[in-house]
Amino acid sequence: MVVKESELPYLRRCVELAAEALEAGDEPFGSVLVGAGGVILAEDHNRVASGDRTRHPEFELARWSAAHLTPEERAAATVYTSGEHCPMCAAAHAWVGLGRIVYVASSAQLASWLEESGVPAPPVRTLPVNEIAPGVVVEGPVPEFTERVRQLHHRFHRR
Repeated sequence: MVVKESELPYLRRCVELAAEALEAGDEPFGSVLVGAGGVILAEDHNRVASGDRTRHPEFELARWSAAHLTPEERAAATVYTSGEHCPMCAAAHAWVGLGRIVYVASSAQLASWLEESGVPAPPVRTLPVNEIAPGVVVEGPVPEFTERVRQLHHRFHRR
């Protein structure tokens, strides 16, 4: 894993966005889209509590990038996220041609945390991003923030 010290603030922001989602009554996921020059271009958190289970932040960032960035800008961008993309988000990421993904917690970690909390399995299989989008560079987990993300998920599922 090649996550630089300079990238940690983006991941910290993802965790903050996940906490914001939790405070809004939603599942704790947050993501940040960063351009090649290090500028945050867009950010979002989970919004599935509305009833639309596709309102994942990674999916929203893929849509935003398709509408606002050139193919070259998308390829040079990085998506930082509190949790590894689900299959839907991994596909959206690949289809719009976004670059690298850096996540705090892996899909496997999340699955084990949900199992610990007695949460039923989701309707879509949990898979690593590269099972869906083999050409995407993916890095994670990032242990500096993993425990905080685990705590957010436990808080959400204890409600």
